Amino acid sequence: MTSWQLVRIIGGFFILLSLALGVAGSPIYHNANWLWFTAFVGVNLLQSGFTRWCLMETIMRKLGAAAGN
Repeated sequence: MTSWQLVRIIGGFFILLSLALGVAGSPIYHNANWLWFTAFVGVNLLQSGFTRWCLMETIMRKLGAAAGN
């Protein structure tokens, strides 16, 4: 898998997990403050779309993921 694919998979997982932890109707609800993490991940994905730079992608590359296109 390429680094950009891993970034999107990890980002999607983080968003879904933080929503599950932050929305009161969820069976694994913990605290509404988890929604701030959801916003953080979303803003970083948005920022990387404009700047074409993502810290998570840099980390994935240093861990050995292929660069991809």
